[in-house]
Amino acid sequence: MDERKKAHLKIEGRVQGVGFRYFVRELAMRHGVNGWVRNLYDGSVEAVLEGDSKDVSIAVAYCYKGPPGSLVTNVDVTWMEYTGEFTSFGIRF
Repeated sequence: MDERKKAHLKIEGRVQGVGFRYFVRELAMRHGVNGWVRNLYDGSVEAVLEGDSKDVSIAVAYCYKGPPGSLVTNVDVTWMEYTGEFTSFGIRF
């Protein structure tokens, strides 16, 4: 059974200026996950990841670690119904 999921993340800590968005994009592309990632004005990073449940879960798990130079202090994850609205993964500005 191909179960699909969507996750909305708000990642806090030292997550801007360390390549976090590019890290998430690479992660998503490697695992076949669609959606987007962007910096927020409060210094956090927001992302929406959508795809196969297992792949989305792996991508979310990596967001707790982040790229070298980052220091993730909190990840707020909201699991949502899969909508299929994304056909690729992008960085939003």
